[in-house]
Amino acid sequence: MDDITFFGLRDHEDPTVWSFDVERRLCSGIGALFGGAGLGAAITALEHYTHRPTVWATAQFLEFALPPAELEITVEEMVRGHQVSQARAVGRVDGREIFTVQAALGERDVPFLGEWAERPNVPPPEDCVGREIPPHMRGTISERMDMRLADARDFSELDGIEGSGRCSLWVRLPEFLEMSAAALAIVGDYVPFGISQALGQRAGGNSLDNTLRICSRTPTEWILADVRIHAVGHGFGHGLVHLWGEDGTLLASASQSAIVRKFREDMIQEKQK
Repeated sequence: MDDITFFGLRDHEDPTVWSFDVERRLCSGIGALFGGAGLGAAITALEHYTHRPTVWATAQFLEFALPPAELEITVEEMVRGHQVSQARAVGRVDGREIFTVQAALGERDVPFLGEWAERPNVPPPEDCVGREIPPHMRGTISERMDMRLADARDFSELDGIEGSGRCSLWVRLPEFLEMSAAALAIVGDYVPFGISQALGQRAGGNSLDNTLRICSRTPTEWILADVRIHAVGHGFGHGLVHLWGEDGTLLASASQSAIVRKFREDMIQEKQK
């Protein structure tokens, strides 16, 4: 399955317009469009319009998109250089602006190469326990992912004891046939997961933004999401995610700020039944 099929993207007679249906399979546990899915769909539209690969893309999330709804993405290439395009995409539902994405796309042939980030020393995915999906996340985008806890606690193990601020999990998207910026945008949206791990609380949040920076598109079946929470305060959490291939290649980095919310008690009670 390619990116267009995963999101259900439809092109239009106007090449600057794309759309898809907001369905539960693209939503987060709060029942609204998953931020990484919105960013991923916008990246897909931008790459197809410019015919260039993403270098970086940043999304600001303005409103929730709730199913059922049709989300329209309009793209614009503001500057097209010899090797780099500067572009934007805006997602709307019934005229309401849901998110805006700014991006640079392109590729340059230069002799410089290096990687200085440090990958955590964790077991391979086949040696890690699977992540249990809480009831409020069933039928959502989380069930379209295979997740293994490399260095993290399951939902039932969050006992109020704070973590180190760093956690990791392996993620596989079985529906994707090859590595793409859209797939990395989805897996990069895991700062809220890291916030719950850092606090040791059954909490999470919704993203205010998401910035993705692509380092490599090396093929890999599993992606290691190495989450690092910097701080939580005044109702917001901040952190980043390094995304690694199975061979240790740094694929991308993603950073976010999120509104921190405690899961509702009825969700917890349903989980414990």
